[in-house]
Amino acid sequence: MPRSAIINVMVQAAMKAGRSLARDFGEVQNLQVSLKGPGDYVSQADRRAEEIVHAELSRARPGYAFLMEERGVVEGEDAQHRWLVDPLDGTTNFLHGIPIFAVSIALERQGQIVAGVIYNPAMDELYSAERGGGAFFNDRRMRVAARMRLSDTVVSTGIPHLGRGHHGQALLDLRNVMAETAGIRRMGAAALDLAYVAAGRVDGFWEDALQPWDTAAGILMVREAGGFVTDRSGGQDMFGTGSIVAGNETIHRALLKTLQKPVR
Repeated sequence: MPRSAIINVMVQAAMKAGRSLARDFGEVQNLQVSLKGPGDYVSQADRRAEEIVHAELSRARPGYAFLMEERGVVEGEDAQHRWLVDPLDGTTNFLHGIPIFAVSIALERQGQIVAGVIYNPAMDELYSAERGGGAFFNDRRMRVAARMRLSDTVVSTGIPHLGRGHHGQALLDLRNVMAETAGIRRMGAAALDLAYVAAGRVDGFWEDALQPWDTAAGILMVREAGGFVTDRSGGQDMFGTGSIVAGNETIHRALLKTLQKPVR
């Protein structure tokens, strides 16, 4: 599949950062046995990956602005374009030697996501999408799963941990969704959750308290793979609310309905 110039730029940046993370991932696995633990090493790996992505994208498209997990907002001369970058989505997985993590890069043009790349270096899996051009997994076209009944589906989510999120709401959501589905999965990397929806690996996804860099590339992928994405109220303010619900048209609608059930 021939890629556009902008997707080539993003793939190159993601894969270069991914190679750095893959090397560090091997070291983190060795550090599991140390008393100090690998926490400091992981934060260094995260920063190294972000530096690589920033350098590659800045060289290819000088003047574009950035919104990055570590650096935050980096202003650019070009007010029409902004990169949204998560250099290591799935940090806790990385920390524990679990090979489910990714580099996520999206390009926003005049407030609209127009291109996205998600790369898992541990599994050498590359997901990409461009607005109007479809979504691809390792150069093979992706489509969301076609299941029509929520009772047949496997859906993924994020579960808040110590000091994060609304635990009561999360438990209510789990209770409601587990009663309606064939299974729930917690991957630990929202970018990959959305990529898996686009690829048809899972039928749907919901989560709260997410950041734009977690979801921007994945939102585009799901849509380009024929799926639907909204916030949990059914609106389009995913970045503002931090909530997201995704799936094919039928499953997305059913998930929204299930998540909006009143407390009993």
